[in-house]
Amino acid sequence: MKTKRSATTAAPADPCCLVIFGASGDLARRLLVPALYNLDAGGLLPEGFAIIGVARADKSEEVFRTELEGGLRHFAIGKVDDEIVRRLLNCVDYIGGDADDPATYQKLGKALTRVEGALDTHRNRLFYLATPPSEFAPIGRHLGETGLAHEENGAWRRLIVEKPFGTDLVSARALNRELLKVLDERQIYRIDHYLGKETVQNIMVLRFANGLFEPIWNRHHIDHVQITVGETLTVGNRGSFYDAIGALRDMVPNHLFQLLSLVAMEPPSRFEAHAVRSEKAQALDAIHVPHDSSVLQDTVRAQYTAAWVGDNEVEDYRRTKDVRPDTTTETYVALKLLVDNWRWAGVPFYLRTGKALKSRRTEVAIKFKQAPFAMFRNTPVDRLAQNFLVIGIQPDECIGLQFNAKVPGPVITISGVGMTFKYEDYFDAAPSTGYETLIYDCMIGDSMLFQRADEIEAAWRVVQPFLDAWRNAGPDGLAVYKAGSEGPAEADQLLARDGRRWRPIA
Repeated sequence: MKTKRSATTAAPADPCCLVIFGASGDLARRLLVPALYNLDAGGLLPEGFAIIGVARADKSEEVFRTELEGGLRHFAIGKVDDEIVRRLLNCVDYIGGDADDPATYQKLGKALTRVEGALDTHRNRLFYLATPPSEFAPIGRHLGETGLAHEENGAWRRLIVEKPFGTDLVSARALNRELLKVLDERQIYRIDHYLGKETVQNIMVLRFANGLFEPIWNRHHIDHVQITVGETLTVGNRGSFYDAIGALRDMVPNHLFQLLSLVAMEPPSRFEAHAVRSEKAQALDAIHVPHDSSVLQDTVRAQYTAAWVGDNEVEDYRRTKDVRPDTTTETYVALKLLVDNWRWAGVPFYLRTGKALKSRRTEVAIKFKQAPFAMFRNTPVDRLAQNFLVIGIQPDECIGLQFNAKVPGPVITISGVGMTFKYEDYFDAAPSTGYETLIYDCMIGDSMLFQRADEIEAAWRVVQPFLDAWRNAGPDGLAVYKAGSEGPAEADQLLARDGRRWRPIA
């Protein structure tokens, strides 16, 4: 029987006041406050800690605390300890006001002075933008104009920015410029919650801490890479937001490219933020950016149509509330990308993501080159199973290896078999929303798991030609797929023309 190992103990984070803009939204209730609860339960929140919520609604501090407690108890992973809830909520304050109203920041300044006088936060401030993207730049500007984000007397100021960071290359560059007028790059934490997942972080450990994998992590041994982020969820009641964004903008420049960069990056000189982020940025910068007819040849976009996802009946995407009836916004995208460097020359990276698919699955699958058949020519073997290293991220956190073995018996018969490592079998992990590590890292000033300005812009440089080509094509080339399927047939053809096929989404 395996003995599970617990997580190593870390020191509590730096004392600070966390200011959450958009504190009445789903992100704060569903993820941020449960993550703070888990950090407190793990002994990682500092003694000197406070929360100030900022949102449009005019409400009392007591009402706000009640709302947060309701969300925490509903969305918490595991049993809730009343004493931890009381301790966490006792340090909560609230300010009602518009994000672009100077009066809001006057009230915030007074609240910070009051909180910092009552609690030993060392006047450290962490601002979290859990707001619509349109408010990122105005909030940053006001924090600069009022001096609330100005560092002095050894106290730090940091800013967490949620995705999407821009909607295209021009807007991403503009947002970077606006924020960098107020804060240094070291103070800005562009968050992607995928990088808070243990399995994603483990990609670096798997590659660089094992002599087994890194020597074969190149074009000589790897045939191709598949990165899949499949969702069973539909657009739901987010029709207006989603129809303006689409699957490409929503998922590819952030989630999928973060996974790609971890797989494709060169070994960093040191395991620290600057070195790791530099290598990730170089990997993204090395992606071949198409500017000709291959833009449309190497991509598939599609919308789901009415069918069933499990036991749930799903209507056409175009019939969703607040979605235009003639919309060309995609709910599914598949891309073929090439990384133009020595390690990956000629190795395609196939990316796909979509809503209303057959199963919820996020994985990175590395397909190794086929072994020659020569020595098995006079046996009943007609083909060998494919060799895959599969890194499962959700719903199952695991690493699997698929290889060939002889079937017991008097003749040579070969069959594909698999070995799978599951985190739950070896590690006694604490409950997690995926945000705990990221919030903690912000509080201690470790930016390794956050995107730098050059990473953001490198990602949008790759995506921009696809956005431009789709806009020019209009409805031409827009495919459809039934809800509850594995996606459009055109996505299968994208790989089939290269003699490859997707791994099943199951």
